[in-house]
Amino acid sequence: MLFEHVGDIVSVYREYGDNMYDEEISQTTHAVQCARRAQEDGASTSLVLAALLHDVGHLLEIRARASTQVVADMDLRHQDSGANALSVLFGEQVTEPIRWHVEAKRFLSATDVEYARSLSSGSAASLVLQGGPMSTEECVEFLARTQSPDAIRLRRWDDLGKDVDDIPATIDDFEQLLLILMNDL
Repeated sequence: MLFEHVGDIVSVYREYGDNMYDEEISQTTHAVQCARRAQEDGASTSLVLAALLHDVGHLLEIRARASTQVVADMDLRHQDSGANALSVLFGEQVTEPIRWHVEAKRFLSATDVEYARSLSSGSAASLVLQGGPMSTEECVEFLARTQSPDAIRLRRWDDLGKDVDDIPATIDDFEQLLLILMNDL
């Protein structure tokens, strides 16, 4: 699926965004929390959009399978399906951090012991399915990518966007933030 209009993205979140993320928050709340963390960190509009939309591939998986849960026992490469679906509407400044945010988790897990220890149970479990911490060679290859710094920043916001004590976000919060960011591009 390719998103041809911003309304297509909102529709997917409207239909599937209330499904639970791997933690105790909804897909929509996770998306909005990540984008807010990016804004607080002074990220560019493109990177805030990437933070907001980085897990849209999970919603596409849910839609394709007609199930309310993300598959937890195999890696369906949500980062690629999401980046590909968004590519009609957005350039690489948005799609490439999305495409590489899982690899950023693998990189950080290999290079930062405290980071690896701080992963939520869901992220730790998915890390295994996604290939585990990178090898030294993989780390070098990852760092050679132009978008690796942005992917690392996105990954850190992804990890922070799981705050169960934060006020849950609504589809209206999501849509309003998306439209504001689109106007700022």
